[in-house]
Amino acid sequence: MSGSIPFYQKNHRHYDRGYRSKEMESAVSQYQASSSSYAARSSSTSRGLRVSSYSGLEESRLSPIPKRSKPTYLAVDRDNQIIGYVVPIFRGSQEFASGLSDTEEARMKESAGHMARRNLFTSGLEMERTEQSSRKTAMRESAERISLSKRIHENEEYHKRMNEDSLMHTPEFVIKPRSHTVWEKQCVRLHCTVSGWPDPRVVWYKNNVTIDPLAQPGKYKLVSSYNVHSLEINRCDFDDTAQYRASAMNSKGELSAFASVVVKRFKGEVDEALPSPRSSAASGSEDGIVSEYGITFQTHIVEKFDVSFGREGETLSLGCTVIIYPNLQRYQPEVQWYRDDVLLSPSKWTHMHWSGDRATITLTHLNKEDEGLYTLRITTKSGYETHSAYVFVRDADAEMEGAPGAPLDVRCQDANKDYVIVTWKQPAVDRGSSIMGYFVDRCEVGTTHWSQCNDTPIKFARFPVTGLVEGRSYMFRVRAVNKSGMSRPSRASEPVAAMDPGDRARMRGTSAPWTGQIIVTEEEPAEGVVPGVPVGLEVTEATKNYVVLSWKPPGERGHEGVMYYVEKCVSGTDSWQRVNTEIPVKSPRFALFDLAEGKSYSFRVRCCNSAGVGEPSSPTEPTTVGDQLDIPAPPGRVVPIRNTDTSVVVSWEASREAKELVGYYIEASIVGSNVWEPCNNKPVKATRFICHGLVTGETYVFKVKAVNAAGLSESSQESEPIEVKAAIGGGIPYGVLPEIGPGGNAGGLTEHRPRWAGTHAAVQPPADTMLKLNAQTDSVSGAGAGPGARAGTTSSDPSESSEPVLSKDKGGKRGSVTWAPDLVQDSFYDSDPVPVPNSNINSGPDSVVDPAVDSVLATDEVQSQAVAQEQVPVVGQARKSSVDASAKASTHGRENPRTDPAATPAPPYGISVLECVRDAMVLSWKQPTFIGGADITGYFVDYREVVEGVVGKWHEANIKSVTDRAYRVSDLKENMKYQFQVRAANMAGVGIPSLSSETFTCAEWTIAVPGPPHDLQATEVRSTSLMLLWKPPVYQGRDEVNGFYIDIKEAEAPLEAWRGVNEKATNKKYMKIQIPKEGETYVFRVRAQNKAGVGKASEPTEPILAQTKPGTTEIVVDVDDDGVISMNFECANLTPDSKFVWSKNYEEITDETRITMETKGNKSKATFKTPAEDDLGIYSCLVTHTDGASSSYTLSAEELKKLLEISHDHKFPIIPLKTELAVELLEKGKVRFWLQAEKISANGKVEYVFNDNVVSQGEKYKTNFDKNTGVIEMTMESLTPADEGTFTFQLQDGKATNQSSLVLIGDVFKQLQKESEFQRKEWFRKQGPHFVEYLSYEVTPECCVVLKCKVGNIKKETVALWYKDGREIKADEHLTFTEGVLTLEIAQRDTPAAVADIPPDDVYWRRLKISKKDAGIYEVILKDDRGKDSSTLNLTDQGFKNMMNEVFSVIANSSTALKIQSTEEGIRLYSFVSYYNDELHVTWHHKDAAIAFTDRIKSGVVGEQLWLQISEPTDKDKGKYAIEFFDGKGGLRRTVELSGQAFDDAYAEFQRLKAAAIAERNRARVAGGLPDVVTIQEGKALNLTCNISGDPLPEVTWLKNDREMVSDDHYILKFESGKFASFTISTVNTADSGKYSILVKNKYGTESGDFTIKVTEGTGDLGGTAYLTDADGNVVFGPNTPQEKKKTTVTGKKMQKRKDSVILKQPMHIAEEKKESKAEEKSEKKKEMKVEKVGGKVNVAEEKRAAVSAAAEQEDLTPAAGEQENLTPAAAEQENLTPPAAEQENLPEATGTDEDKPITELTPETQAHNTD
Repeated sequence: MSGSIPFYQKNHRHYDRGYRSKEMESAVSQYQASSSSYAARSSSTSRGLRVSSYSGLEESRLSPIPKRSKPTYLAVDRDNQIIGYVVPIFRGSQEFASGLSDTEEARMKESAGHMARRNLFTSGLEMERTEQSSRKTAMRESAERISLSKRIHENEEYHKRMNEDSLMHTPEFVIKPRSHTVWEKQCVRLHCTVSGWPDPRVVWYKNNVTIDPLAQPGKYKLVSSYNVHSLEINRCDFDDTAQYRASAMNSKGELSAFASVVVKRFKGEVDEALPSPRSSAASGSEDGIVSEYGITFQTHIVEKFDVSFGREGETLSLGCTVIIYPNLQRYQPEVQWYRDDVLLSPSKWTHMHWSGDRATITLTHLNKEDEGLYTLRITTKSGYETHSAYVFVRDADAEMEGAPGAPLDVRCQDANKDYVIVTWKQPAVDRGSSIMGYFVDRCEVGTTHWSQCNDTPIKFARFPVTGLVEGRSYMFRVRAVNKSGMSRPSRASEPVAAMDPGDRARMRGTSAPWTGQIIVTEEEPAEGVVPGVPVGLEVTEATKNYVVLSWKPPGERGHEGVMYYVEKCVSGTDSWQRVNTEIPVKSPRFALFDLAEGKSYSFRVRCCNSAGVGEPSSPTEPTTVGDQLDIPAPPGRVVPIRNTDTSVVVSWEASREAKELVGYYIEASIVGSNVWEPCNNKPVKATRFICHGLVTGETYVFKVKAVNAAGLSESSQESEPIEVKAAIGGGIPYGVLPEIGPGGNAGGLTEHRPRWAGTHAAVQPPADTMLKLNAQTDSVSGAGAGPGARAGTTSSDPSESSEPVLSKDKGGKRGSVTWAPDLVQDSFYDSDPVPVPNSNINSGPDSVVDPAVDSVLATDEVQSQAVAQEQVPVVGQARKSSVDASAKASTHGRENPRTDPAATPAPPYGISVLECVRDAMVLSWKQPTFIGGADITGYFVDYREVVEGVVGKWHEANIKSVTDRAYRVSDLKENMKYQFQVRAANMAGVGIPSLSSETFTCAEWTIAVPGPPHDLQATEVRSTSLMLLWKPPVYQGRDEVNGFYIDIKEAEAPLEAWRGVNEKATNKKYMKIQIPKEGETYVFRVRAQNKAGVGKASEPTEPILAQTKPGTTEIVVDVDDDGVISMNFECANLTPDSKFVWSKNYEEITDETRITMETKGNKSKATFKTPAEDDLGIYSCLVTHTDGASSSYTLSAEELKKLLEISHDHKFPIIPLKTELAVELLEKGKVRFWLQAEKISANGKVEYVFNDNVVSQGEKYKTNFDKNTGVIEMTMESLTPADEGTFTFQLQDGKATNQSSLVLIGDVFKQLQKESEFQRKEWFRKQGPHFVEYLSYEVTPECCVVLKCKVGNIKKETVALWYKDGREIKADEHLTFTEGVLTLEIAQRDTPAAVADIPPDDVYWRRLKISKKDAGIYEVILKDDRGKDSSTLNLTDQGFKNMMNEVFSVIANSSTALKIQSTEEGIRLYSFVSYYNDELHVTWHHKDAAIAFTDRIKSGVVGEQLWLQISEPTDKDKGKYAIEFFDGKGGLRRTVELSGQAFDDAYAEFQRLKAAAIAERNRARVAGGLPDVVTIQEGKALNLTCNISGDPLPEVTWLKNDREMVSDDHYILKFESGKFASFTISTVNTADSGKYSILVKNKYGTESGDFTIKVTEGTGDLGGTAYLTDADGNVVFGPNTPQEKKKTTVTGKKMQKRKDSVILKQPMHIAEEKKESKAEEKSEKKKEMKVEKVGGKVNVAEEKRAAVSAAAEQEDLTPAAGEQENLTPAAAEQENLTPPAAEQENLPEATGTDEDKPITELTPETQAHNTD
């Protein structure tokens, strides 16, 4: 029968006899048996027909029968389950695999059916006839077929001759590969059928990379047979998820087909590592019989290998005896060895052997890479069996005592032409001295020479090796080094070639067959094309030792290859430096070394070829050189659990947010020994590990370290001590440990169905043992599971009763006590069962639970113990049994359950409803008051219905635990009443349930306002404030929540005491609340609001005592020496379980892209990476497992700015300088460059740089560095043109640096050089007499200008000569060499000849005058025998102006404040100066504007008084007045305010003085002409005449001896012209002797003039005064008249009496006072000489003339004449000269009567003046 099957079908299962139905199989078998020769011919003819498919004949010419429908290519089993593909045979247009055409196939089926019926219902005769008829038909058809074949062959030959290529065609995919989705560790096959001529070659690709089966032995299997091609992927993992491509090519072209494979991690019921699809599980066989063979194999592994220990360098063998029944030599099992789920293949390190009944693996040279979980897998056609055990490899003895262990797992990554990145794992053993770093060695394949790749040890477990030869293969190894020495080298890595991945793929692939065709295409010439710009440049890796760049080649690069130049630039600068200047980079990746740690760099790349260098790429973002990967944080709490008598299960909390975690190292120590030994030498990634090899009965503690490429973390806290002894119920065998965790929702209110949804995701059974265990325990009952049991297994039907039924579901129970046998052991300390109250557990009777039955057994031995305890009564739910047992274990038999790691949490409380819809309710609850021995990992919620007060059974609401304290219970019944209870779980197990909640009705909420907030928490509790946190309501109401209100009240106060905290709603979910009273206990609640209003209040918080607890600390912000800003928090009350939780705006920080957290001991630090505005906010730190230790810190914009400034100062520290680099000249013209640092240590260094070249001590440069004072100096003898440039002092003191530069170029340098040369000359000059200080001038406070100079090195013979304008001048003073100062006053005394008789001591005349005549060039010459020196002072032009400006400045500063004085003409403003100079320029201002002088407003100077006269003032003259002195600089201004009361008082005084002046001017007065005494001889005539003035015309009365006289002949009294009054005695006699008076009077006053007449007898001279008279009797003075008489003619008593009579006041009583008054009047008249101002300047000539005139008037000079007794009227008028009226107006009176008194000055109260 087999001979009738075509040869190409024999090896294909899809075309065997099982493919057809039984009826079809019978017909075909009989037909083929009787027609074997015919079948052979048919086969031959079929091959001819195959060619006809390309002949181009019409289908109708081949057969008149219509074409049948297209067949399917899927292979199905009996249950119509797809099991694979049908592999079709290449056929013609109308042919099938059997070699029959459609017509023949139809007839064959008809004949076969007829023959089948004949066999069943006819006799043998009928069978014979049918057979003969069939033979005839076949012969006829054969003849037709031969004829048709001949015609086709002839036609084919004809076309061959016409076109030989007509038969060749491109590949075609008859069947394309199909995409698959498979579970992890399953196998998958991809099939495809390809046609084409010549036969195509098929290549498989994975993500466009050629698949090489030799590169990964056992992973891929490629099969190609008769144009059927398949790719088999063994034990798929996540890396196999990819797009696969089958590429078929021949000489006509290439065609590809694609298929995707998706590998998923399995969490369900099927085994994790299913066999290939052809196994019984795939074929659907329920009894395990393989349909292909009809045999069931039973496999048993006996004599299993156990946990093994070895040492590096040793040889270790593992083996198992395998019994397979039946034992068929023809069918041998597939034996596979795995290490940590990775298939092992034979190598020089691993030898495998299968003898038929024993499988062994030999590790020839143990290394730590060989440590791991070894699994033996025996696969047969019926299934597979596995056995696993752990192999531990310890470090070999160190070659040097104290040297660390060898690194392990050396691998090569990212290999290319330029470098290879080598990675490794750090060893667990450092032998007491921390590892300083690692050395990488390389060895070229084929040699034995190892060379070291790095000169200094590197700490990072990753290093790019450069300097490789392209195309050569290398191996690498790593050695660790510490203070004690070098470790042994690691195992060498696999060889790797220094070439690009694409080149390696092309080398591994097979080249395409030669087609004989040369295709010529036209292309644009690309020679001489400069390559374009690289794209996609990025930094793929950055450490403190190197930076790795990668990029993509440019699109424009021509035909030739391109190379690359890499350039770097320090951030902040624009200076690009080429890194690889000598050898261009060949690969689009490059590793850079020799970068300064801590600096930021940008990088760019240029392409180059023979045509040139292209433009640079876009630079990268600034990258800071440093380890981007931080050492992981230490793992959390470590919990040991008993396992066997030599092992302990150690579990721990994963390292928080560890990046690129490699795994963990576990260490153990016997209590009290303080000696730590590693439990594993190869990092494990799980968070649980079985530590084997422990001493039974000893007590151990454990700690864990995390490891990544950056290094090993700090050790975790030590675990609780545990005694090594076997756990009750057995332990976990052979190191097989499942991953167990709390599980639960990562999010908030994730909805779960209240029904069984599969095994708890956090509990996964052992991969290779639970499959059999469940099959063996199907019939076991009493293991304890109700319909809703989570802790055990459960029925798939949620409606089943609560009878104890063991489910067939695979997996463990939900509680973590499943894999904690020591907890079960502890529960047996109490022998009595634990009664469970009805209200907490079940609605039925009390349950008695024995926790021993609640353990899930993982081995056959443990299973037997469970069967032995079958009789133990189990009532209720298994989950409740487990948790109650754990609860009892946590509370009974222990003195302090809080420190027991096996204690479960207390029940939650405060269950409330947050939201309710038709079929769901959202619950919330409060955290248990006691969390147990470990952190709470989740919560479980139960619910039950309440119907008319009758409660139902409890049902589970969630299968997986939820981490949030709120949960949505779904699938409830509308309007049904429910009660709820909640349990908390931790690492020790699930705690007891809470009390049943209130009864809630499941009815949808329709209120418009929001629901209550929930989960209120109070942190940062202080005496005066606290921070309240809450979560928003789940039920939003009609609109979104837009704010919250917080209420407060005292804890004991009634409900009416609630009061609001905030008047305005806050939109945040936290608020800082100020406490009203310290020491009081308060409660808080929160209400939410939306647009509809304020909703229901939340549940109140627990009472909170407003008190700052002792030891409370706050967050401290620190900036370290590297400028890193961090927030530090310290807690002194830590517990072993405490953790520091950092939050931003009270949301836990989980993303460490901007901030990293680090905890060491009782201190935690949150460090900012790149502080910016995104980091603004409130940062808080909470310490768990404490009494609420927490604190917060607000980072505002101002605070951030301040911190950044401090950070910059710390990050880039500078050495503070007292002075910057300066230059000074020393004697002899030496140049000294110096600076002074404020503080510098003894290790400080200085480099002296000139024009970027370092200079050192030598003949030219003398350097000195005084580290005590910080003075750094460098001196040079002189400056030359070559010294022009930049001088720099570079300072370095540890990390701190600084530099100071001084640029001496251009005019600056020339000036310094000139000054240096000058100083050099000065030094030689000073060897003789010289000027220490050159000639200069000084203006004294007395406004004297003194020329002075200071001389030195003089002696007695030294001579000083003064010159002005080249002419020697004589100095009044002598040289005083004692002081060495020469002076000369250049101003001279000014004594007019007209006033030469004035004493020189007079103040006015001893003042010195300075004028332009003093301008000139002054010179002083010193000389003696040693030499001479001269000093010149130019006081011409600008020099003279500057000197005068200083004089003016002294004058201005001596000025007094402006004062206000009233005069009869108006108001006068005046100021006195100590000295006045004619050149002084002053300006008067009114209201800040210069005054334009008129006849009404005038200014002038009288002596040292500068005044401004305002005649007839008006209101317009009010305001601020100022006098400004110009001194060539800023000037000086004195001001006074003439307004308000000051103006009113001055104006009133002006009016009074004005009236008095008018009265004085118009009163009657005797002007003069009358002598005091007249002596006349008897008989003579006497005529006296005087001037009379007054308006109106005064009345004149003459008196004799006080009696009025009347005019008669003897006494002739006349008053003529209203001006002259004459007194005449015609003949004098003795009776005329007496006292005479003239009295003049008008309405303004009266004045009298007295004289005495003495009449003598005879004519001789009697010795008295004789008055001569002229012809008219007028008295005249002769030349012999005494001068004193002349001077007193109009002075003395007469004048005083006249004045007394005029002002009508009492005369002065004492003559001396009168004389003093006259003397004062005389002096004042001298001082107050009027000097008219011309354009603001003093008219000196007018002043002199006025002085001379006044002097002449005072002399009372009369015309030269003889002695006459009768004075003429002219003479009398001359005798009584009075100052002119105009002069009197301007001369203030100072003596005598009221008008002679000083003018009254305004009091300070009424006079406002300002002194600038």
